[in-house]
Amino acid sequence: MPVYQEPLTPLTMLRRTAAVFPTRTATVYGEQRRDFAAMYERVCRLANGLRALGIGPDDKVAVLAPNVPALLEAHHGIPLAGAVIVAINVRLSSHEVGYILDHADCRLLIVDRGLLSVVRPVLEAGQGPSHVVVIEDPAAGPDDGWRPAGALDYEALLAGADAAEPAIPVTDELQTIAIDYTSGTTGQPKGVMYTHRGAYLNALSVTLQTEITRRSVYLWSLPMFHCNGWCFTWGVPGVGAASVCMRAVDPQLMRELILAEGVTHFSGAPIVLQMLASLPDAEGFRFEVPLKVNTGGAPPSPTLLQTMQRMNVHVTHLYGLTETYGPNTLCEVQDEWLALPLEQYARQVSRQGVTHLLGGTTAVLDEQDRPLPADGKSMGEVCMHGNTVMKGYYKDEAATAKAFRNGWFHSGDLGVTHPDGYIELKDRAKDIIISGGENISTIEVENTLVAHPDIAEAAVVSRPDERWGEVPVAFVGLKEGRSLTEQQVIDFCREHIAHYKCPKAVIFELLPRTSTGKVQKFALRERMWVGQAERIKGN
Repeated sequence: MPVYQEPLTPLTMLRRTAAVFPTRTATVYGEQRRDFAAMYERVCRLANGLRALGIGPDDKVAVLAPNVPALLEAHHGIPLAGAVIVAINVRLSSHEVGYILDHADCRLLIVDRGLLSVVRPVLEAGQGPSHVVVIEDPAAGPDDGWRPAGALDYEALLAGADAAEPAIPVTDELQTIAIDYTSGTTGQPKGVMYTHRGAYLNALSVTLQTEITRRSVYLWSLPMFHCNGWCFTWGVPGVGAASVCMRAVDPQLMRELILAEGVTHFSGAPIVLQMLASLPDAEGFRFEVPLKVNTGGAPPSPTLLQTMQRMNVHVTHLYGLTETYGPNTLCEVQDEWLALPLEQYARQVSRQGVTHLLGGTTAVLDEQDRPLPADGKSMGEVCMHGNTVMKGYYKDEAATAKAFRNGWFHSGDLGVTHPDGYIELKDRAKDIIISGGENISTIEVENTLVAHPDIAEAAVVSRPDERWGEVPVAFVGLKEGRSLTEQQVIDFCREHIAHYKCPKAVIFELLPRTSTGKVQKFALRERMWVGQAERIKGN
């Protein structure tokens, strides 16, 4: 490699921080505090420990854990061992986790003790990786004593490993650093491959554009498993900012940590902001230090923005997909917007905005993949290409080719471009439901429903929800002579898929169809949304 070139990888970021700011606080978790020298030593020990277990280049290492320091360490230690991190959604069912472990060819699983019950059925069935490492966190709650046969303790693995700094094992910046699973539109999870180059550039961009510096304190309310924490898992330590970890989003705890630790930034879906705004004494509460918050998954309502502004919380609206490393666009606030009445200001900042600094190109295209005029009216598909588009879907060349046709990544989202160049979404062509920032595939839920022996047909659409933005509702046609209650249907779904994906209501009726026999989901969706979206916005 020439002297003027080095592979781009986020692994260089923490290494630099540990050398330049060794005594600055890196992680805070309860009473536990570590500086960057200690964090980096643990990362090196993890990398060396994994190598001692036979984990090497391109091996897949899964992590199933909440937002604890070990998961942050894994984002650095696993790729430092030359392997690929597969961070799994902690809200998935045993069946879904088992599928990912198998599809990703995972050779090792790191699992939090509090989530052993999720992987137990998989491991006891003889599935899953041969190596299991358990994070023995006392904060995980009651311990039933069960451990997988031959399981290793995370802290013991680190204590027994060499602390020497490994060489960075990246010879090609297009090597895969992570695989993130997303439901997509088929109902079958797809593994989205991130490269070292893409992760490096996105980590730089999100930290720079959200104004995170070494003096910042970042609260981990955004799941680290979600698009690798929008690449903040690499960017936050990379600039020397402190990470405050917590196992779950608890609004009271969040506020206490913000005040006690001097938190300056956090990220999450609008529901997280709503939870803060719904605390009993929130009406008269205001943070003394301004908070900068990144939100995505759904536009924040004008009412929520007004509440956040009163609380001294400044919100940046982001838009993206798993396939774009999380954020692809952000709504850059123009100075003149600040003088607008709040309602007009909210309309401006609720748009999806413009491509972030290192993201490449985002455009609204017609059916022939030609750019549409920026008139705020011409609707087309939002498409991207550039540095922070995924490498492709793992072991799915057909889906990759379909997504990458004509030199663009096709998001499946429909939108318009306004005269000022800002993009605004108008519809979701994929029928994906975004509930509390989490994607739900309607086809996956429908497939689960029709697996019930008494259900003949099912269609799932979204319904507006004050708390979650939108939630799934199921229209179900029963087989002749069969009967079910709403609760029986919901309970059946809960046995097979993650609870957040399950219908919040079930309506029993024959499904409306076109002349060709296709279910008219648009008609069902209209029934759920007409008059309701306005009511929700009004609140």
